[in-house]
Amino acid sequence: MGSNSSRIGDLPKNEYLKKLSGTESVSENDPFWNQLLSFSFPAPTSSTELKLLEEATISVCRSLVENNPRTGNLGALIKVFLSRTKELKLSAECQNHIFIWQTHNALFIICCLLKVFISEMSEEELQLHFTYEEKSPGSYSSDSEDLLEELLCCLMQLITDIPLLDITYEISVEAISTMVVFLSYQLFHKEVLRQSISHKYLMRGPCLPYTSKLVKTLLYNFIRQEKPPPPGAHVFPQQSDGGGLLYGLASGVARLWTVFTLGGVGSKAATPPELSSPLANQSLLLLLVLANLTDAPDAPNPYRQAIMSFKNTQDSSPFPSSIPHTFQINFNSLYTALCEQQTSDQATLLLYTLLHQNSNIRTYMLARTDMENLVLPILEILYHVEERNSHHVYMALIILLILTEDDGFNRSIHEVILKNITWYSERVLTEISLGSLLILVVIRTIQYNMTRTRDKYLHTNCLAALANMSAQFRSLHQYAAQRIISLFSLLSKKHNKVLEQATQSLRGSLSSNDVPLPDYVITFFSSRLLQAGAELSVERVLEIIKQGVVALPKDRLKKFPELKFKYVEEEQPEEFFIPYVWSLVYNSAVGLYWNPQDIQLFTMDSD
Repeated sequence: MGSNSSRIGDLPKNEYLKKLSGTESVSENDPFWNQLLSFSFPAPTSSTELKLLEEATISVCRSLVENNPRTGNLGALIKVFLSRTKELKLSAECQNHIFIWQTHNALFIICCLLKVFISEMSEEELQLHFTYEEKSPGSYSSDSEDLLEELLCCLMQLITDIPLLDITYEISVEAISTMVVFLSYQLFHKEVLRQSISHKYLMRGPCLPYTSKLVKTLLYNFIRQEKPPPPGAHVFPQQSDGGGLLYGLASGVARLWTVFTLGGVGSKAATPPELSSPLANQSLLLLLVLANLTDAPDAPNPYRQAIMSFKNTQDSSPFPSSIPHTFQINFNSLYTALCEQQTSDQATLLLYTLLHQNSNIRTYMLARTDMENLVLPILEILYHVEERNSHHVYMALIILLILTEDDGFNRSIHEVILKNITWYSERVLTEISLGSLLILVVIRTIQYNMTRTRDKYLHTNCLAALANMSAQFRSLHQYAAQRIISLFSLLSKKHNKVLEQATQSLRGSLSSNDVPLPDYVITFFSSRLLQAGAELSVERVLEIIKQGVVALPKDRLKKFPELKFKYVEEEQPEEFFIPYVWSLVYNSAVGLYWNPQDIQLFTMDSD
């Protein structure tokens, strides 16, 4: 960093970084800052190079941790950034590339420093580092105690108010990433954090009015999937001596994000590099983190409130005064983006969150006449269960369970005819209804679970989804009907085996031969079909069953209440969802490298 740096390996010796982290206080008005913010080393182009960047600068960061209580240089750097952001919107309108990129570089340094500070100290200690003043060692004054809050508010303003242009794309990504880093204390704690200084700032005070605007902006960033500017789009003039601003990180950011994938802990699928949108990805991650913040002791999470209550732009009904932080967004655009992005865990989690918590979204989606665009990607996730992590599969299954709670959905899926489902490899399906395909995939998931994972949760919810749909089965594909019978036969054999063992145990304990055994309705119909002979047509089987229903002894039937299986979230869902969200953050590169040996969070079974 600074005009004299040309390689990552040179950073530990860089005179500007040494001065920043050294024992000398630097005033926020010192020309030093312009020199520091003039990057000239090649941008990292892979996660490996990002790791090298952190390893090269860790000594500088730790030196700053040690000296900042006496110098206050971290606070001075943040004040330099805050002063520059006041002119950022005007600079964007004037196409002032150099000013915007130096401001970006300031935020990039802050983000890198914060990552190290957060990994090595408590929130209380971090807050003290934001309040240290220069001159008197270890002293601080009350008028600077809200510098941390001011930075958070500034980041929210930057994300929501700065127009998205080629020259502002990277600083928007960096602002979102910095907010994620601010909230990353959860990464270093096994237990769910229920009270946090960062949470406190975000849920009250100056940051609170930005709640709905921030959530809306993050959603639209996800919807638009804006690509980064092309490499070399912002090459700055070279000085005659070859120093100065060669191009900062601008020309490399596009290359950087094209090589990032979702590889890592608990993830087996990668996002195609050519489809990568770092702004959309980071926006989605921040949105999920904000939505899963725990409630404050005296107030609910406002970001979750915003997600639960926003409406369609075509909805002209007034906003209820009792619902805070609500807003309007284009549901059609959101629906399209959700349908297209289900290959990633975080997009599936967003879909689940919206379906489960926002009744406006759920009603809108269930009323769509093109539900196959949403259901097919979900079915493909379940079909490739071997290649997905367990959390992604769970989310997809829960989404199906929520959808099958609606009888209208269960009827309409049998009216949608699909042709040539190429990803279904067990059998060529040239023409099949969406309902029949859903049955096939869910049954396949059940059978996979019975032979491989033996997960009770997965098993129960698969059967619940089938039970919800069963009353509306119509015109099933022959193969789907065959798979239903095969599944029933398999489950019946297992049930009979368990029942036989239980009966023998009961007889042995009672030493009696007259213990009544259960009578199967199933046996009644099977005997009638056997008596009718072999090679029965479908029509003849149906006729025998109808005749049998009339003759069936009613006193032997047990009446069951009408059931509808619903997904019910646990009383403390954050025990699952907060670690899951942070595993997504960890797996999806945020421009910083986290060392897994330093992270305590990942104790859950991600496979």
